[in-house]
Amino acid sequence: MKKLFLMTVATAALVAGSVGAQELKFAPGEDAKFNWASFEELKKTQLNGEQITIFGPWLGPDQVLVESVLAYFAAATGADVRYTGSDSFEQQIVVDLEAGSAPNIAIFPQPGLASDMAKRGFLTDLGAENASWLKDNYAAGQSWVDLGTYAGQDGNTAFYGFPFKTDLKSLVWYSPENFEDAGYEVPETMEELKALTEKIVADGGTPWCIGLGSGAATGWPATDWVEDMMLRTASPEDYDKWVSNEMKFDDPIVVNAINEFGWFAKNDKFVVGGAGAVASTDFRDSPKGLFASPPQCYLHRQASFIPSFFPEGTSVGEDADFFYFPAYAEKDLGSPVLGAGTTFAITKDSKAARAFIEFLKSPIAHEVWMAQKGFLTPHKGVNPEVFTDPTVRKMNDILLQATTFRFDGSDLMPGAIGAGSFWTGMVDFVGGKSAEDVAKSIQTAWDGIK
Repeated sequence: MKKLFLMTVATAALVAGSVGAQELKFAPGEDAKFNWASFEELKKTQLNGEQITIFGPWLGPDQVLVESVLAYFAAATGADVRYTGSDSFEQQIVVDLEAGSAPNIAIFPQPGLASDMAKRGFLTDLGAENASWLKDNYAAGQSWVDLGTYAGQDGNTAFYGFPFKTDLKSLVWYSPENFEDAGYEVPETMEELKALTEKIVADGGTPWCIGLGSGAATGWPATDWVEDMMLRTASPEDYDKWVSNEMKFDDPIVVNAINEFGWFAKNDKFVVGGAGAVASTDFRDSPKGLFASPPQCYLHRQASFIPSFFPEGTSVGEDADFFYFPAYAEKDLGSPVLGAGTTFAITKDSKAARAFIEFLKSPIAHEVWMAQKGFLTPHKGVNPEVFTDPTVRKMNDILLQATTFRFDGSDLMPGAIGAGSFWTGMVDFVGGKSAEDVAKSIQTAWDGIK
């Protein structure tokens, strides 16, 4: 993902290892909260001595976590599982595929790259049966099927990418103590959120902390706002057309979504420092106003990673909390969620690779990571009781209640747009340009891509 580099620092360029000899994090059968029946079911497929190579973007603590999950596949099947992580995954996987040295499984952080590889004939069709399973067993299941469905080398679409591990973006952060002191209640609809915004102003406060600053990547937080607004003012189908440029960036539907963001960000009374401070305020600093005394702001829209930038000692669930960035009640578009995540694809087919996809469908594959940290899943068959962090469980509840899931749109667009003119266009927008002019300039840049 284009934004991943903003939140993490890779510990090494390339780290590989075998997970087969690892001690299992949770002993099978000991804790009844886990779905051990799904682990026992895996034992029916024996792969003793068969090696399976898996290549992905996770390094450092994330590599330790994914390997703790892979160890269960190795223990159940007898397979020799080798995971390699790289901070240059997106570049290296293309090199490996072109050189004929592909891993059995590749973990793509961007569906767009997976789609490109499918079109070039490098991915294996996972079959209609797996697509059907996903539709039935993941919340907002069709959204996930769509996320992994691409055109192949023959031009026909098929299901190539199995989604596993999700990130959540549609969140609004606040201080429960500040809300209680002011007598505010958590809004459940967009209409109520806008009414709360206006009430805070009427009470003499400033509702929002918004910051788009991020060095060379300044502007990206606004793209998430616009994407969320697209999902709350237009259909999922329109969102998909926009992301692929079938619907042009200067279409009135997109212009309206940009203006919806502007309703919050371009009103001097609604934002700390006024609209002129939005672009210059670093996104990492912007939520700190929630914790000032008296509070500088009451609301901050940002993804699940933002607590990393809260003041030291902040306890999520007590000092800070979050709620779902709500949908419009009047528009009847359900409960859409914006997010990101990874998709697993077979890049070198084998019996073990096919068995591994079956493993990803098992509750135990999800629950082992859920019981540690940093894992969200739309799998409806897992036991939420295994979550050890109530904050993560609450985020996962939002994911399970979603009627539509859509991947971060800017990450699916060409880099020159999603990580270029879209970013700079949003800076121009909060700086005073109209949504129509900004959208037209972004579309002009898209038209210029060969």
